[in-house]
Amino acid sequence: MDLNTVTEVIRRPSDRPGGDWREGDAWLAGGTWLYSVEQPHLRRLIDLTALRWDALVPSGSGLEIGATCTIRELYAHVPPREWTAGPLLAQSCEAFLSSFKVWNAATVGGNICLSLPAGPMITLTVALEARYDLEAPDGSLRTVDALDFVTGDHRNVLVPGELLRRVVIPVRALRKRTAYRRFALTSLGRSTVFLVGTRTPGVQDLTLTVTAGTTRPLRLAFDTMPDATTLQQSVDAIPHDVWFTDPNGTPEHRRHLTKYFAEEIRGELMAAGSPS
Repeated sequence: MDLNTVTEVIRRPSDRPGGDWREGDAWLAGGTWLYSVEQPHLRRLIDLTALRWDALVPSGSGLEIGATCTIRELYAHVPPREWTAGPLLAQSCEAFLSSFKVWNAATVGGNICLSLPAGPMITLTVALEARYDLEAPDGSLRTVDALDFVTGDHRNVLVPGELLRRVVIPVRALRKRTAYRRFALTSLGRSTVFLVGTRTPGVQDLTLTVTAGTTRPLRLAFDTMPDATTLQQSVDAIPHDVWFTDPNGTPEHRRHLTKYFAEEIRGELMAAGSPS
């Protein structure tokens, strides 16, 4: 779509791109959503890809993902074998409502900052206990837990001129066992619910991340593996106004699916930790 109100594109921003942020600006990375709908309030785009941030930086402490890392780059990444949760990177990419062509442009940071309930990069990073480094217009950084970043449908904690710089996933989360369940009305459709369960090796715990069916990501954490009734009650305790409704599902439908898939995840992770 032509953005006919935009009069300027900053192709080579400074190392402090938010320094001259003004009303009517927008960050440009992949632009796959930005160019898909009317943006009558925009006057200027600031291209972050020109800053050439590192896409993926694996290390002994975990994985850093630059905000401009494309979905294609993340999907192609081969994690170390000891990162048991590594397959979740590709599995989350496959949850996109888009073709593989879009993956070449769409970015991890763009999907997170769009903050839609079905954003799979939100699911991935919340499930793997990531933190986000946010850069203010003056160049200072603040860090937020991925769980706390999205506050509602299309809403997050960013203030004007602030941007997502990088995502940092700790190695302890990457070494966890994972199980996921996703439901969509069509094979390539938007997620109605997307759940990820994680379990610490050698520990009878469970952390369940609930997304897509809720307006913001939720984390249900248990120090010991819950029984089926306890898990179901925890899902039932989610407030009604947190459940999302759109043409892909009602709150009641999404709660039902979440309870069903939560029990499947519990069973899978229990079996994974049992002696063979």
